[in-house]
Amino acid sequence: MAEGKGQAFLDKFAEVSARVGNQVHLRTLRDAFATIMPLYILAGIAVLVNNVVFAYIWGDTGFAPNAEVLANVQTWGSALTLGTLNVSALILAGLIGYCLARNERFDNPLACVVVGISALVIMMPQTVTANLAATSPLLTDKVTSAAVTGALSTANTGTNGLFGAILIGLAAVTVFIKISGVEKLKVNLGEGVPPAVANSFNVMIPMLLSLSIFGVVSAVLAVAFSTDLMTIISTFISTPLKGIMNAGPWAVVLIYTLANLLFCLGIHQSTISGVLLEPILTMLIVDNMATFAAGQPIPADHYMNMQIINSFALIGGSGCTFMLLLDTFLFSKSKTSKTVAKMAILPGLFNINEPVIYGYPIVYNLPLIIPFVIVPDIFIAATYGLTCAGIIGPCVAQVPWTTPPVISALLATGMDWRAAVWQIIEIIIGMAIYLPFMKASERAQELQVEELEA
Repeated sequence: MAEGKGQAFLDKFAEVSARVGNQVHLRTLRDAFATIMPLYILAGIAVLVNNVVFAYIWGDTGFAPNAEVLANVQTWGSALTLGTLNVSALILAGLIGYCLARNERFDNPLACVVVGISALVIMMPQTVTANLAATSPLLTDKVTSAAVTGALSTANTGTNGLFGAILIGLAAVTVFIKISGVEKLKVNLGEGVPPAVANSFNVMIPMLLSLSIFGVVSAVLAVAFSTDLMTIISTFISTPLKGIMNAGPWAVVLIYTLANLLFCLGIHQSTISGVLLEPILTMLIVDNMATFAAGQPIPADHYMNMQIINSFALIGGSGCTFMLLLDTFLFSKSKTSKTVAKMAILPGLFNINEPVIYGYPIVYNLPLIIPFVIVPDIFIAATYGLTCAGIIGPCVAQVPWTTPPVISALLATGMDWRAAVWQIIEIIIGMAIYLPFMKASERAQELQVEELEA
């Protein structure tokens, strides 16, 4: 009876989790961030080269200190930062429009890209504050900033505007798709018209109406309340959410516990973590890249971010199964397990572990489910704690999740050797935790074989 109730609970848990992961707006968010990820990785490479490699060679303490040469070569990384991090909100708004159109099976996804980007810009302040560079030492204390109209601030188009891009992009495109469903608003030019022209006229009135709505909201906020939606979102949504992530590792640990448990039931963990956590944690590491590129210290409220997960809590993939494979090679007596380990070790080195999840297997294997869930939790909490204590440096760059251990720790933290040592220690700790559960799993398999032969 108890076993039946437990199975019923697991089935219900999996069902609810799948529904959450398949909710169209959350799925859109996950798809958009997956699409923009190469841009963030490129930005991370540029930040590392500019602030680690070039600074090491031409900086004050480098091999050949030369401030002029350093400034010249860093133009390369600054240009890449400008074209990636500093416009990431605009790009994300367009991607959200496209992904939502695909998920809603809307027949004109490119129009949704236009609506997403345009609506985001409409909701930005029409006057921004620009910092002025003094042309003479005599002017340094005279004028430092001025109000400028007709300009976009990277504070809104870049990393600080990502939450605005998400909310405004989703809202604007949803409104646009709804209005586009009204047949009377479509302009049919008849046959013989090029498809691009016909599609443009089909959505012309819905696009005008949708963007006009956001224009009215922007005007009301500016005239009646002297504010804008981007500022409201930053103050009341993005800042509190980022604060929750960094109030301690517990929110992240809880969600990854549920996500990894879900993986053990055969449903990919991104169904939960990919829609509830990764967008927020990704924004935090993107913020860190911009801060590091500007030569500023990483604030403590950004110590928890997506790169802590990728580099320190996904060694070998979800559940840190690289340690299980090492245990199998060193201590296992099961020929079946060793065969699976031989096939899985190379993918596991690059954090791809589906062969382990379904081949070892982890799925529905109770002894191995326990370390699969708790090992990443321990590493998330421990890495966050070590970062807060200053024992290892904070993550300052987003690197590909397929980067092998040790290398990933070095790159993520701007070449902090202590982080690489910690990752090696993690591997040893993970092996120690996995070992007794691996032996218990093998013993359970032996008993099952004996029962079948009896």
